[in-house]
Order: sequence, then structure tokens, then C-alpha cells
Amino acid sequence: MDTHNSAITERYPMVSYEEASPEVKEIYDDTKKTLQLPFVLNWFKCQGDNVTLLKGNWSKLKNTLMEGEVPNVLKQLIIYNVSKKRGCHYCSHAHGVFADSMSSMISEDENFKATENLDSPTMPASFRTAVNVVTKAALNHDQISDADFEELQNAGFSKREIQELMAQADLVNMLNTIADVSGIKIDNELLETTE
Repeated sequence: MDTHNSAITERYPMVSYEEASPEVKEIYDDTKKTLQLPFVLNWFKCQGDNVTLLKGNWSKLKNTLMEGEVPNVLKQLIIYNVSKKRGCHYCSHAHGVFADSMSSMISEDENFKATENLDSPTMPASFRTAVNVVTKAALNHDQISDADFEELQNAGFSKREIQELMAQADLVNMLNTIADVSGIKIDNELLETTE
């Protein structure tokens, strides 16, 4: 019997918006506003009974993923790619939906899906380089070398942007760990967007 995926149930209490404390509701509201979603993601709900962790993890996610100079679509593609390679179904699905919703920022072709074109010539070369190098950093950080940083610089990224890109490697490891250890399921609302 495969106990790795099929038997996983949600291991953390899922705190709905209605059940949340006022402090947690305030964070939930900020996640919905910042991510432009009409609902609270399960990734946050599984932390809703621990406001200290929720607050810290949301702050890190918000500042690392949603702020800064690197385009959000590129950050979403990095998190999607790492999550897919690692087998984190929740994060690869969620961040794939977010990246694909921003595909028009990369191509004017209305059928273009960013997640399906990571290696295609349609994807900017700088994006392909960033996805590959940061995926390496997330999966094998001990193998990152000066040559990887030079590759990012040669692709046109400034030192600040490279630091921001590398921060995605750290962020995706946190996102994947929480999603996998908690056993959360993909949000029904996210499943509906891909049907």
C-alpha cells in the first residue's frame, strides 16, 4: 500500500474564516487582498490555529514572493517548477494556476500557458536561466557556484535581483515543507480554475 500520498489526511486543524480568531481573520483578509483571491488558501488555513506561525510565514511569503523588483510571474514559475520536481502537488498546482493566470505578461498569444512553455523559445531567455538556476539552488543548494551567479548576471539580473531570486529557493522549501507535512488538499476553488 502506498502510504506516501493516498493515505495522507490533513494533519493540522483547518481553521475556516468563520472559525478564526480576530487576529487570524486579519491575516486571512490580508492574504486574500494581496493574492487577489476571494477565498483563503488551505495553506494558510492549516496554520490558522497558530497565529505566531501564520503571521511569520505570511510575512515571509508576502515580502519574498509579492514584493521586490523581480516580476511576480517569474517567481511563481520558479516555485511551480521546484514544487513539480520535488513532487509537492499542492504547491505545484497552486503556483501553476497563479503563473498561468499571468501568462499574458510573457506572451500575447491567448493560448500561451507559462507552465507549459518553461523551456520553449517563447519564454524569455532570462526567465529560463532564472528558473533553472534557482531550481538548482532549491534542490541542491550545496552545488551552487560562482558560475551560477555569473549566469544570472549575464542574463541581465542585477545583484539585488539575484538575491531576490535566490530567496525564492528558500521560500519554496518552506512552502513545500508546510504543504507536504500538513497533508493539505488542493483548494476546490483552484481545482475549478483548471477544469
